[in-house]
Amino acid sequence: MARIEIVDVTDELAFGRVPPCADPSFDHRTCDYWEDADRGSKAGRPGWLRTGSVSGSDAGVSAGSVDNPFAPPPKVESNPFASPARPSTNPFASAFSAPARNPFLDEPAEVAENPFAPQRPKRPTFEADAPRKLKLLGRGLGIFGSYARILVADGESVAYCQFGPLSAYPRALRLRELYPQLPDAPLPAVVTCIATTAAARRSGYALQLVGAVCEDLAARGFAAVEAYPEVHAREDATPAARPEFWIRAGFRLAVDDERYPVMRREL
Repeated sequence: MARIEIVDVTDELAFGRVPPCADPSFDHRTCDYWEDADRGSKAGRPGWLRTGSVSGSDAGVSAGSVDNPFAPPPKVESNPFASPARPSTNPFASAFSAPARNPFLDEPAEVAENPFAPQRPKRPTFEADAPRKLKLLGRGLGIFGSYARILVADGESVAYCQFGPLSAYPRALRLRELYPQLPDAPLPAVVTCIATTAAARRSGYALQLVGAVCEDLAARGFAAVEAYPEVHAREDATPAARPEFWIRAGFRLAVDDERYPVMRREL
């Protein structure tokens, strides 16, 4: 019997233990297929794994835009025909006035700490230069908990499962809207990805991991969990397994569809 350990992906150390996909053209560590309903991809993108890499929605800020306090000031060619530069400050504004804020766009202003009020626990976050997928998995850490788990057998990562509330996965939301016969209250949790390494295939690890995830979701208060397999996809090309797998995992066929059936398990 292998020694089994189930690890929640809640930090960079655990993220580094995510096993490779059976098909090397895909990568669990860079997949945003379920998080982005329009442009999400399951493809492997090695550039997304480098610390400090700019990718996806993080793009748009160039590396050279950060000021270097030790660098000499940039040379600016003067134009004798140009209008005088506008002053960077308003000489008529009060020295104590704060810039106007848009309450609908700006982040809330920091409030001075009240030493007599109970301290709110800080929500766990990842560094700004963490891999993009890790930041996606960490969106709900302070409220929901982990969004992914790894099954480790005898010290080797052999299976991976991604899950969470339906609201965390826009593609699942869009797919589910196709089936009005599904109950809309209470909303289910979803399992978006279940996979094992090629070497660990047919060892029962995926079933074991899904069982552990379902127990965890029940403990978090969910009444049901759904999965959306692709019937005609190759085994290594679908993140959501096949309907037969989910039936063995205790799910039932909630919606029969020739492409995207819905599998559901009451918790």
